Amino acid sequence: MRGNLAPGAFVSSRLQLILFGIVAGLASVDAVWLNAGHFDVDVWGYGGIALLTLLFGCGGFYYDRVRKEERLAAMLIGTSFLLGMSAGFSVLNYLLLTVAGHRIDAPLALLDRAIGVDWPALMALAAQHPFVAAAMQLAYISVLPQLALLVAVLGLFGRHERIYALCLCLTAGAALCIFVWTLAPSFGAFSVYSLPASVAHRLPLALDGHYANTLVGLLAHGPGRISPTDAKGLIGFPSFHAAMALFVVWHARELAVVRWFALALNALVLVATPIQGGHHVVDVIGGFAVAALAILIAGRIVRYAARTQGVVAAEAQPAGI
Repeated sequence: MRGNLAPGAFVSSRLQLILFGIVAGLASVDAVWLNAGHFDVDVWGYGGIALLTLLFGCGGFYYDRVRKEERLAAMLIGTSFLLGMSAGFSVLNYLLLTVAGHRIDAPLALLDRAIGVDWPALMALAAQHPFVAAAMQLAYISVLPQLALLVAVLGLFGRHERIYALCLCLTAGAALCIFVWTLAPSFGAFSVYSLPASVAHRLPLALDGHYANTLVGLLAHGPGRISPTDAKGLIGFPSFHAAMALFVVWHARELAVVRWFALALNALVLVATPIQGGHHVVDVIGGFAVAALAILIAGRIVRYAARTQGVVAAEAQPAGI
């Protein structure tokens, strides 16, 4: 294979294999655990995701190996990976409910207060500005669409290796968040506090107290039916939502106009996360640490793939956040 590929193509090929290895590994762990534990799982729902993952992946390999169109290939492979990785980690997170430790939301709430954050007062302030709260809601729910759009934009700009680096960042970030959460699960400030009706009724929210109570119930009673149509974000600390927003900013930083739009929108996402996502503020701070470590890990993997061919992927070396 080496003799038939240019150095850059060889690096991309290695990164593609790493990404598909990650998806295959996640799927294998999930399948073995589901079968051993006899969990109630929506086989048809996840089967549909698996089929889409396979179709996008095959399309990516076709455009990469046959048509030699690296941009389109990277976009398709990146989309395939995001589908497979998201489903794989989501199922794994649900399975880890059965072995997770004790909740730490009360200590996290105390940490918030120690740094001067009064979450109920923050929510009451947000309720006084419903239009701002609505803008925050839109920003908060935009992160996943942003990731999908960024994959397309990076492909159009010819930054195909950036797509693979973004995928590796998401993998490392998800793994780090799930690891910490499994040791000490948390579901956010809205699992600790109850908002007065006068505040809750005036505040448009992406997630609310009922959502938090559902998460607490899952930890107490097990995952129940595991289905992609009803999958919930379980992780409070560290905030993966905040980490994803930072990944978008980092990987859009070299795109002329896009970077400023990404920076402004995701600054709003970070501010909105404690309000719209019901997170502790320290969850967001933890998300910064996860993002920094994930970027470093992804950069090392990209440089390793480059060194195997004797080239240096200088553009993938992170300088920090």
